[in-house]
This record gives sequence, C-alpha cells and structure tokens, in this order.
Amino acid sequence: MLDRLLADILACRICADRLPLGPRPLLRASTTARLAICAQAPGTRAHLAGLTFDDASGDRLRDWLGVDRATFYDAGRIAVVPMGFCYPGTMPRGGDYPPRPECAPAWREAVFTEMPQIELKLLVGSYAQAWHLGDRRRASLTGTVAAWRDYLPDFLPLPHPSWRNSGWIKRNPWFSAELLPYLKERVVELAGSR
Repeated sequence: MLDRLLADILACRICADRLPLGPRPLLRASTTARLAICAQAPGTRAHLAGLTFDDASGDRLRDWLGVDRATFYDAGRIAVVPMGFCYPGTMPRGGDYPPRPECAPAWREAVFTEMPQIELKLLVGSYAQAWHLGDRRRASLTGTVAAWRDYLPDFLPLPHPSWRNSGWIKRNPWFSAELLPYLKERVVELAGSR
C-alpha cells in the first residue's frame, strides 16, 4: 500500500550519518498521477522548505512542462520521485553531491510498483537516466536527450533545468524546437495544464 510505503520512506534513516543537514526525505507520489518526474536529489533550499523544485530551476521546469505551481505540486497529477530523497550536501567547489547511493536501491522499485498507472517518467539529469535506461543511454547526457524519441513512450530524458544549463539549451536548439513542444503536449494529456 502506497500510504504505508510513503510513511516508511519519510521515517528512513539509512544514510542519516552522511547527510550534512540530516534526513528529510522529499517526494510526492499517488495512485492517480500518470506523470512522474525522476530528478536527482533535493537541494539546500528544497530541504529547508520541504518542497522540491521551489526555486529558479523549478520555475524553468514548470515552464518546460507548461504547468502552473498548483498543477505541478498536485501529487494526484504529477509525482516527483528523485534518485535520492534527501539533500546530499554541497561539494567544496560548488554544486551538490550526487544522490546518496543507498536511496534508490532501497526504495525506487517499491515506489514505482505502487504506482503502476505512471505512463511517462521524465528523467531529469544523468543519474535518473543511468538508473532507468541502463545500457540504452548514450555516451553523454546530450546524446541521450537528443535520442529522446528512442525512449518513448515510457521515458523522456531531460537535462537539469538549472540556469547553469542555459548555454546547453542555446547550443542545442532542437531541444526547444522539438522536444519541449512534444513534452507540453504529453503533459496536457497526462496531467492537464495551466
């Protein structure tokens, strides 16, 4: 039962001694959402607020999806299941550490087993792409995202919506011209729109 599983996840402490701000698992799941965002791990701001994608990256992601905040944060419409549920800490030179390696093997299969109605998983970033696509992914994130049609109808790989990736988006105009219109159309079908 999903409610019991979510309670177990929220009580999880398997890597508590390696989390700089302690455990605070963040995810959204339901038995009605047909779209799941599979991202990396919450950042500092998400950890402190208890809300994923409550930042400029979230604004960009919502724009890519063509949804407003109410739709995005409605777990009955859009699930958010990161590779790591807790903030992993910041590296000395900036940027967050990768998701803790204990999290996905402990919980990921169980979460998606309880959500068989999910029709499309948005694979945001290389960690989610590696986990879900395995040897089907290309040698680079750009190659994987450029081959997005090869992973349909179950998966759609995306770069991280960080503003640090603005250069990547400019260098890859097909992303905005081809992938994003398809994505917005699918989101309307699966979750509604603004």
